[in-house]
Amino acid sequence: MDLNNILTFIAVATLLVISPGPNGFLIAKTVPLSGHRAGLANVAGFVAAFYVHGTLSIFGISILLVQSASAFFVFKMLGAAYLMWLGLKSLRNAVSQSATTNNSEAVLLQKPVSIKEAFFEGFLTNILNPKVSIFYLAAFPQFMPVDGSAFRAYSLVTAHSIVNVVWFTAMVFTLTKIKNATNHPKFKAWLNSVTGVVFIGFGAKLALAKSS
Repeated sequence: MDLNNILTFIAVATLLVISPGPNGFLIAKTVPLSGHRAGLANVAGFVAAFYVHGTLSIFGISILLVQSASAFFVFKMLGAAYLMWLGLKSLRNAVSQSATTNNSEAVLLQKPVSIKEAFFEGFLTNILNPKVSIFYLAAFPQFMPVDGSAFRAYSLVTAHSIVNVVWFTAMVFTLTKIKNATNHPKFKAWLNSVTGVVFIGFGAKLALAKSS
């Protein structure tokens, strides 16, 4: 695998990472409430999911999602249901906070997520997204080494992961720096409302996606 192939893959992966999606909104929801460690746990969950998808793609298992309409339908509906559940949970928190006039009570209404919970939120948001797997299926045939080396193939997964870590870690610490503003109950209610609607929108879009 030559350097040009790797750089081209990194460019494609970067465009995918920085485009608006569930990962960014999950970080924006997690950090103001639970802090930077939970946000970094989200990022670790993203990376773990990438290696699962990458492994399945390298060994040809994920091709079932493309070839089998039934498998794709079941998988995408699981992902859509999870994203919608995250959205409904955010909207519920927004309503609870808006209905509370006492700031100290508003903070207590929404409990911070643990590091473990944040990790699994990040992991599930990506592992249940068939579009991530399809990205690997679409990208790997173009950038995979001709010798089929699994080690070199995993270097592409690692490159994708590094781009994610850099981008979303920067987002985590940016949100941490403005934590005083993001800790205000009215801001949290607004953010939960926005992220709730966005997650439900992503879930609906995924549910309506067609296998290509």
